[in-house]
Amino acid sequence: MSSATSTPGRQTAEERRETVLEAARAEFAVTGYHGTSTDAIAERAGISQPYLFRLYRTKKELFLACIERGFGVTLEGFKQASEGLRGEKALEAMGEAYMALLSDRKKLLAQMQSYAACDDPEVRAAVRRGFRDLYSFVEARAAVSPVRVSQFFAKGMLI
Repeated sequence: MSSATSTPGRQTAEERRETVLEAARAEFAVTGYHGTSTDAIAERAGISQPYLFRLYRTKKELFLACIERGFGVTLEGFKQASEGLRGEKALEAMGEAYMALLSDRKKLLAQMQSYAACDDPEVRAAVRRGFRDLYSFVEARAAVSPVRVSQFFAKGMLI
């Protein structure tokens, strides 16, 4: 084995999990939970399907991880954008951050696919948790009325 193949190109299991997660998000975004094959995800990630299942035990586990990642990225964007702000200024900053995040078409499609798969109770629960976390953060950070927070989310869903 040459040194060129043994060290520089190798990833840790955690790095490989990240690679797989990004590959899965891209695949799920286009073809959804039911339409995406684990073969396609493994191929995009540059690994074998058996190795994919060593990292994520099931396709559903991987899909749920993608949902959590999507909401987590949005929450982090909201936090960064609204740091030190309150009221309408915080809402405006978070709205702009959301628009910037969703300018990446695959992120928007992945979000929509998570909603489309909510007929599954585990998926529905993951989406509810993620949305609840976003709502709670916006409510606390902006410190505006519940009606205004609801308007913020309603408008965001219509962009």
